[in-house]
Amino acid sequence: MKQKDIIKALSHLGNLMLSLGNKKKWNNSLLSIDEEMYNDILALIDSQISYNGWFTKENVSQSIISNANFLNEIDLKNWVSNYSFTDKPKYIAIIMAGNIPLVGFHDLLCVLLSGNKAICKLSSNDKTLIPSLINYLFTFLPELKNRIEFTTGIVKNIDAVIATGSDNSLNFFKEYFGKYPYIFRSNRTSVAIIEGSETIDEINKLGHDIFDYFGLGCRNVSHIFFPEGYNLKHFFEGIVNHRNVIYNNKYANNYDYNKAIYLMSKEKLYDNDFVLLRESNDLFSPLSMIHFQFYKSKEEVEKYIKTHEKQIQIVVSRSHINFGMSQYPKIDDYADGVNVLKWLNDLT
Repeated sequence: MKQKDIIKALSHLGNLMLSLGNKKKWNNSLLSIDEEMYNDILALIDSQISYNGWFTKENVSQSIISNANFLNEIDLKNWVSNYSFTDKPKYIAIIMAGNIPLVGFHDLLCVLLSGNKAICKLSSNDKTLIPSLINYLFTFLPELKNRIEFTTGIVKNIDAVIATGSDNSLNFFKEYFGKYPYIFRSNRTSVAIIEGSETIDEINKLGHDIFDYFGLGCRNVSHIFFPEGYNLKHFFEGIVNHRNVIYNNKYANNYDYNKAIYLMSKEKLYDNDFVLLRESNDLFSPLSMIHFQFYKSKEEVEKYIKTHEKQIQIVVSRSHINFGMSQYPKIDDYADGVNVLKWLNDLT
Protein backbone atom coordinates (compact mmCIF):
# COMPACT_ATOMS: atom_id res chain seq x y z
CA MET A 1 0.00 0.00 0.00
CA LYS A 2 1.32 3.43 -0.95
CA GLN A 3 0.92 6.71 0.89
CA LYS A 4 -0.73 8.29 -2.15
CA ASP A 5 -3.46 5.63 -2.03
CA ILE A 6 -4.21 6.50 1.61
CA ILE A 7 -4.30 10.21 0.77
CA LYS A 8 -6.74 9.53 -2.08
CA ALA A 9 -9.01 7.48 0.19
CA LEU A 10 -8.89 10.13 2.93
CA SER A 11 -9.87 12.82 0.45
CA HIS A 12 -12.94 10.75 -0.50
CA LEU A 13 -13.74 10.40 3.20
CA GLY A 14 -13.36 14.18 3.56
CA ASN A 15 -15.95 14.78 0.85
CA LEU A 16 -18.30 12.38 2.58
CA MET A 17 -17.75 14.03 5.98
CA LEU A 18 -18.38 17.52 4.59
CA SER A 19 -21.63 16.31 3.11
CA LEU A 20 -22.64 14.61 6.36
CA GLY A 21 -21.63 17.54 8.55
CA ASN A 22 -23.65 19.95 6.44
CA LYS A 23 -26.64 17.57 6.44
CA LYS A 24 -26.79 17.39 2.67
CA LYS A 25 -28.91 14.82 0.91
CA TRP A 26 -27.21 11.83 -0.66
CA ASN A 27 -26.00 12.16 -4.24
CA ASN A 28 -24.23 9.72 -6.52
CA SER A 29 -20.99 11.70 -6.51
CA LEU A 30 -20.14 10.04 -3.18
CA LEU A 31 -18.07 7.18 -4.51
CA SER A 32 -18.93 3.68 -3.24
CA ILE A 33 -21.54 5.07 -0.82
CA ASP A 34 -25.14 4.26 -1.67
CA GLU A 35 -28.13 6.14 -0.31
CA GLU A 36 -28.90 3.58 2.40
CA MET A 37 -25.35 3.65 3.74
CA TYR A 38 -25.38 7.44 3.72
CA ASN A 39 -28.67 7.69 5.61
CA ASP A 40 -27.42 5.16 8.17
CA ILE A 41 -24.47 7.34 9.12
CA LEU A 42 -26.69 10.45 9.21
CA ALA A 43 -28.94 8.62 11.67
CA LEU A 44 -25.92 7.62 13.75
CA ILE A 45 -24.81 11.25 13.95
CA ASP A 46 -28.26 12.31 15.14
CA SER A 47 -28.32 9.52 17.74
CA GLN A 48 -24.98 10.37 19.38
CA ILE A 49 -26.70 12.35 22.13
CA SER A 50 -28.31 9.11 23.35
CA TYR A 51 -24.81 7.74 24.01
CA ASN A 52 -23.37 10.97 25.38
CA GLY A 53 -25.52 13.88 26.53
CA TRP A 54 -22.86 16.38 25.44
CA PHE A 55 -22.84 15.14 21.84
CA THR A 56 -25.65 17.19 20.36
CA LYS A 57 -26.35 17.07 16.62
CA GLU A 58 -24.79 20.52 16.27
CA ASN A 59 -21.61 19.59 18.12
CA VAL A 60 -21.12 16.34 16.23
CA SER A 61 -21.70 18.05 12.88
CA GLN A 62 -19.27 20.84 13.78
CA SER A 63 -16.53 18.36 14.68
CA ILE A 64 -17.09 16.37 11.49
CA ILE A 65 -16.77 19.54 9.38
CA SER A 66 -13.73 20.74 11.32
CA ASN A 67 -11.90 17.46 10.67
CA ALA A 68 -13.11 17.18 7.08
CA ASN A 69 -11.78 20.62 6.15
CA PHE A 70 -8.21 19.33 5.87
CA LEU A 71 -9.06 15.97 4.28
CA ASN A 72 -8.22 17.02 0.74
CA GLU A 73 -5.38 15.88 -1.45
CA ILE A 74 -3.56 19.22 -1.56
CA ASP A 75 -3.44 19.76 2.20
CA LEU A 76 -2.63 16.13 2.94
CA LYS A 77 0.21 15.97 0.40
CA ASN A 78 1.72 19.22 1.65
CA TRP A 79 1.43 18.06 5.25
CA VAL A 80 3.31 14.80 4.79
CA SER A 81 5.81 16.04 2.21
CA ASN A 82 8.63 16.40 4.76
CA TYR A 83 8.11 12.99 6.35
CA SER A 84 8.80 9.44 5.26
CA PHE A 85 6.34 6.58 4.82
CA THR A 86 7.72 3.51 6.53
CA ASP A 87 7.75 0.09 4.91
CA LYS A 88 8.21 -1.51 8.33
CA PRO A 89 5.01 -0.54 10.16
CA LYS A 90 4.91 -0.47 13.94
CA TYR A 91 1.83 -0.96 16.11
CA ILE A 92 0.89 2.41 17.60
CA ALA A 93 -1.70 2.49 20.38
CA ILE A 94 -3.95 5.56 20.42
CA ILE A 95 -5.76 6.05 23.73
CA MET A 96 -8.61 8.34 22.76
CA ALA A 97 -10.39 10.83 25.00
CA GLY A 98 -14.13 11.34 24.76
CA ASN A 99 -14.64 14.94 25.87
CA ILE A 100 -15.66 16.18 22.41
CA PRO A 101 -16.60 14.26 19.25
CA LEU A 102 -13.78 12.69 17.19
CA VAL A 103 -10.96 13.40 19.64
CA GLY A 104 -8.15 11.13 18.45
CA PHE A 105 -9.06 11.33 14.77
CA HIS A 106 -6.02 13.52 13.99
CA ASP A 107 -3.71 11.07 15.78
CA LEU A 108 -5.17 8.28 13.67
CA LEU A 109 -4.42 10.26 10.50
CA CYS A 110 -0.81 10.68 11.62
CA VAL A 111 -0.38 6.95 12.22
CA LEU A 112 -1.90 5.98 8.87
CA LEU A 113 0.02 8.55 6.84
CA SER A 114 3.32 7.54 8.45
CA GLY A 115 2.77 3.97 7.25
CA ASN A 116 2.17 2.50 10.70
CA LYS A 117 -0.70 0.48 12.17
CA ALA A 118 -3.18 1.94 14.66
CA ILE A 119 -4.68 0.19 17.66
CA CYS A 120 -7.35 2.59 18.88
CA LYS A 121 -8.58 2.35 22.46
CA LEU A 122 -11.99 4.02 22.27
CA SER A 123 -13.44 6.15 25.02
CA SER A 124 -16.74 4.90 26.42
CA ASN A 125 -18.04 8.42 25.71
CA ASP A 126 -17.26 8.24 21.99
CA LYS A 127 -17.16 4.63 20.85
CA THR A 128 -19.33 4.59 17.72
CA LEU A 129 -18.62 7.67 15.64
CA ILE A 130 -14.97 7.18 14.64
CA PRO A 131 -15.35 3.44 13.87
CA SER A 132 -18.37 4.20 11.70
CA LEU A 133 -16.54 6.84 9.69
CA ILE A 134 -13.51 4.57 9.31
CA ASN A 135 -15.77 1.79 8.01
CA TYR A 136 -16.59 4.13 5.14
CA LEU A 137 -12.88 4.78 4.64
CA PHE A 138 -12.51 1.02 4.12
CA THR A 139 -14.95 1.20 1.21
CA PHE A 140 -12.52 3.58 -0.51
CA LEU A 141 -9.40 1.55 0.36
CA PRO A 142 -10.16 -1.95 1.71
CA GLU A 143 -6.46 -2.67 2.38
CA LEU A 144 -6.62 -0.27 5.33
CA LYS A 145 -8.58 -2.88 7.28
CA ASN A 146 -5.22 -4.42 8.13
CA ARG A 147 -3.92 -1.09 9.44
CA ILE A 148 -6.64 -0.09 11.93
CA GLU A 149 -8.03 -1.91 14.95
CA PHE A 150 -10.58 -0.61 17.44
CA THR A 151 -11.00 -1.86 20.97
CA THR A 152 -12.64 -0.90 24.24
CA GLY A 153 -10.60 -3.47 26.15
CA ILE A 154 -6.98 -4.00 27.07
CA VAL A 155 -4.35 -2.69 24.67
CA LYS A 156 -1.41 -5.03 24.12
CA ASN A 157 1.25 -6.06 21.60
CA ILE A 158 2.21 -2.49 20.76
CA ASP A 159 5.43 -0.65 19.93
CA ALA A 160 4.51 2.91 21.01
CA VAL A 161 1.57 4.84 22.44
CA ILE A 162 -0.23 8.17 22.08
CA ALA A 163 -2.53 8.76 25.05
CA THR A 164 -4.85 11.66 25.77
CA GLY A 165 -6.68 12.15 29.05
CA SER A 166 -6.88 14.14 32.26
CA ASP A 167 -4.23 14.89 34.87
CA ASN A 168 -5.55 11.88 36.79
CA SER A 169 -5.17 9.68 33.71
CA LEU A 170 -1.55 10.72 33.35
CA ASN A 171 -0.45 8.61 36.32
CA PHE A 172 -2.21 5.59 34.80
CA PHE A 173 -0.54 6.22 31.43
CA LYS A 174 2.90 6.39 33.03
CA GLU A 175 2.35 3.21 35.02
CA TYR A 176 1.04 1.03 32.20
CA PHE A 177 2.62 2.54 29.09
CA GLY A 178 5.75 4.25 30.41
CA LYS A 179 8.00 1.46 29.09
CA TYR A 180 7.10 2.30 25.48
CA PRO A 181 7.97 5.37 23.42
CA TYR A 182 5.05 7.66 24.18
CA ILE A 183 3.22 10.93 23.83
CA PHE A 184 1.12 11.58 26.93
CA ARG A 185 -1.33 14.48 27.07
CA SER A 186 -3.15 15.74 30.14
CA ASN A 187 -5.29 18.75 31.08
CA ARG A 188 -4.92 21.91 29.04
CA THR A 189 -7.16 24.89 28.45
CA SER A 190 -7.11 28.09 26.41
CA VAL A 191 -7.13 31.80 27.14
CA ALA A 192 -8.34 34.96 25.40
CA ILE A 193 -6.98 38.49 25.45
CA ILE A 194 -9.34 41.43 25.07
CA GLU A 195 -7.82 44.78 24.06
CA GLY A 196 -10.95 46.78 24.88
CA SER A 197 -11.98 48.03 21.44
CA GLU A 198 -13.46 44.73 20.21
CA THR A 199 -16.81 44.95 18.43
CA ILE A 200 -19.92 43.08 19.48
CA ASP A 201 -19.33 40.77 16.51
CA GLU A 202 -15.82 39.92 17.71
CA ILE A 203 -17.12 39.17 21.21
CA ASN A 204 -19.85 37.01 19.69
CA LYS A 205 -17.16 35.06 17.84
CA LEU A 206 -15.26 34.71 21.11
CA GLY A 207 -18.46 33.16 22.44
CA HIS A 208 -17.88 30.26 20.05
CA ASP A 209 -14.39 29.80 21.50
CA ILE A 210 -15.98 29.60 24.95
CA PHE A 211 -19.22 27.70 24.41
CA ASP A 212 -18.73 25.40 21.40
CA TYR A 213 -18.77 21.81 22.68
CA PHE A 214 -20.06 23.33 25.95
CA GLY A 215 -16.51 24.36 26.86
CA LEU A 216 -15.28 20.77 27.21
CA GLY A 217 -12.31 20.93 24.85
CA CYS A 218 -8.72 21.95 25.49
CA ARG A 219 -9.11 24.61 22.80
CA ASN A 220 -12.06 26.18 24.64
CA VAL A 221 -11.38 29.48 26.37
CA SER A 222 -11.81 29.29 30.13
CA HIS A 223 -9.76 32.33 31.17
CA ILE A 224 -10.00 35.89 29.80
CA PHE A 225 -7.75 38.93 30.20
CA PHE A 226 -9.63 42.24 30.18
CA PRO A 227 -7.89 45.64 30.18
CA GLU A 228 -8.22 47.55 33.42
CA GLY A 229 -11.48 49.50 33.48
CA TYR A 230 -13.21 47.27 30.90
CA ASN A 231 -16.99 47.24 31.20
CA LEU A 232 -18.09 43.61 31.55
CA LYS A 233 -21.53 44.61 30.27
CA HIS A 234 -20.02 44.85 26.79
CA PHE A 235 -18.77 41.25 27.09
CA PHE A 236 -22.16 39.97 28.26
CA GLU A 237 -23.90 41.78 25.40
CA GLY A 238 -21.54 40.15 22.91
CA ILE A 239 -22.09 36.57 24.06
CA VAL A 240 -25.87 36.68 24.45
CA ASN A 241 -26.41 34.68 21.23
CA HIS A 242 -24.86 31.66 22.96
CA ARG A 243 -27.45 31.51 25.74
CA ASN A 244 -28.99 28.29 24.41
CA VAL A 245 -26.23 26.29 26.10
CA ILE A 246 -28.28 26.54 29.28
CA TYR A 247 -30.99 24.34 27.74
CA ASN A 248 -28.64 21.36 27.79
CA ASN A 249 -29.41 19.53 31.04
CA LYS A 250 -25.82 18.55 31.74
CA TYR A 251 -24.57 22.10 31.25
CA ALA A 252 -27.42 23.55 33.30
CA ASN A 253 -26.66 21.16 36.17
CA ASN A 254 -23.06 22.39 36.22
CA TYR A 255 -24.19 26.00 36.12
CA ASP A 256 -26.63 25.55 39.01
CA TYR A 257 -24.11 23.60 41.09
CA ASN A 258 -21.24 26.04 40.64
CA LYS A 259 -23.46 29.04 41.24
CA ALA A 260 -24.69 27.54 44.52
CA ILE A 261 -21.23 26.51 45.71
CA TYR A 262 -19.56 29.84 45.09
CA LEU A 263 -22.43 31.91 46.43
CA MET A 264 -22.43 29.88 49.64
CA SER A 265 -18.71 30.63 49.87
CA LYS A 266 -19.61 34.34 49.50
CA GLU A 267 -17.55 34.61 46.34
CA LYS A 268 -18.41 37.52 44.05
CA LEU A 269 -19.80 36.28 40.74
CA TYR A 270 -20.97 38.06 37.62
CA ASP A 271 -23.96 36.20 36.21
CA ASN A 272 -26.02 36.49 33.04
CA ASP A 273 -28.18 33.39 33.66
CA PHE A 274 -26.12 31.03 31.49
CA VAL A 275 -22.48 31.60 32.44
CA LEU A 276 -20.66 32.74 35.56
CA LEU A 277 -17.71 35.12 35.59
CA ARG A 278 -15.33 34.97 38.53
CA GLU A 279 -12.32 37.21 38.98
CA SER A 280 -9.41 34.88 39.62
CA ASN A 281 -5.80 34.29 38.62
CA ASP A 282 -6.51 30.55 38.41
CA LEU A 283 -6.07 29.31 34.86
CA PHE A 284 -8.63 26.51 34.94
CA SER A 285 -12.27 27.24 35.68
CA PRO A 286 -15.20 24.89 36.32
CA LEU A 287 -17.60 24.14 33.48
CA SER A 288 -20.14 26.98 33.01
CA MET A 289 -17.73 29.46 34.63
CA ILE A 290 -15.08 31.76 33.14
CA HIS A 291 -12.17 33.08 35.14
CA PHE A 292 -11.00 36.56 34.29
CA GLN A 293 -8.50 39.13 35.39
CA PHE A 294 -7.88 42.78 34.60
CA TYR A 295 -4.46 43.73 33.30
CA LYS A 296 -2.52 47.00 33.23
CA SER A 297 0.07 46.08 30.59
CA LYS A 298 0.64 43.55 27.82
CA GLU A 299 3.81 42.48 29.61
CA GLU A 300 1.67 41.37 32.53
CA VAL A 301 -0.38 39.11 30.25
CA GLU A 302 2.70 37.76 28.47
CA LYS A 303 4.29 36.87 31.80
CA TYR A 304 1.17 34.95 32.90
CA ILE A 305 1.01 33.04 29.61
CA LYS A 306 4.72 32.20 29.78
CA THR A 307 4.32 30.94 33.36
CA HIS A 308 1.42 28.67 32.36
CA GLU A 309 2.57 27.73 28.85
CA LYS A 310 2.60 23.99 29.57
CA GLN A 311 -1.09 24.17 30.53
CA ILE A 312 -2.30 26.51 27.79
CA GLN A 313 -3.32 25.01 24.48
CA ILE A 314 -3.94 28.20 22.48
CA VAL A 315 -4.34 31.96 22.89
CA VAL A 316 -7.27 33.71 21.22
CA SER A 317 -7.02 37.44 20.41
CA ARG A 318 -6.68 39.89 17.56
CA SER A 319 -2.96 39.10 17.36
CA HIS A 320 -3.06 35.33 17.99
CA ILE A 321 -5.71 32.85 16.83
CA ASN A 322 -8.65 34.86 15.54
CA PHE A 323 -11.84 35.11 17.55
CA GLY A 324 -14.20 32.29 16.63
CA MET A 325 -11.52 30.04 15.13
CA SER A 326 -10.30 28.06 18.14
CA GLN A 327 -12.24 24.95 17.18
CA TYR A 328 -10.98 24.90 13.59
CA PRO A 329 -7.31 23.90 13.85
CA LYS A 330 -5.14 23.53 10.78
CA ILE A 331 -3.87 20.11 9.83
CA ASP A 332 -0.44 20.84 11.31
CA ASP A 333 -1.78 22.24 14.60
CA TYR A 334 -0.67 19.45 16.91
CA ALA A 335 -2.16 19.02 20.37
CA ASP A 336 0.25 20.29 23.05
CA GLY A 337 2.57 21.44 20.26
CA VAL A 338 4.09 17.97 19.82
CA ASN A 339 4.64 17.12 16.15
CA VAL A 340 3.18 13.62 16.00
CA LEU A 341 4.31 12.91 12.42
CA LYS A 342 7.90 13.77 13.27
CA TRP A 343 7.72 11.67 16.42
CA LEU A 344 6.44 8.70 14.42
CA ASN A 345 9.19 9.19 11.83
CA ASP A 346 11.80 9.17 14.57
CA LEU A 347 10.54 5.79 15.80
CA THR A 348 11.67 4.06 12.62
